[in-house]
Amino acid sequence: MNNFVLLEYAAWGISALLGLWMLADLIYTDRTYSEEMLTSSQEGDIEDSLVIDPTQQGGQK
Repeated sequence: MNNFVLLEYAAWGISALLGLWMLADLIYTDRTYSEEMLTSSQEGDIEDSLVIDPTQQGGQK
C-alpha cells in the first residue's frame, strides 16, 4: 500500500464519522425540540436598540 491509498482510506473513514455524527445530531435535535419550534422564525423582529448606525435612530452626524 502506498501513501495515497492510506489517505483515501482515511478520507473515507472521516467521511463515515462525519455522516454518523450528523445522523446522531439529527436524532438528538428531533427528540429535543418540537417541529413548531424548529420551523419558527423571528426575522424582522429586530429591536431599535440593535441598530448599529446612529443615523438610523435620528442621531446627528
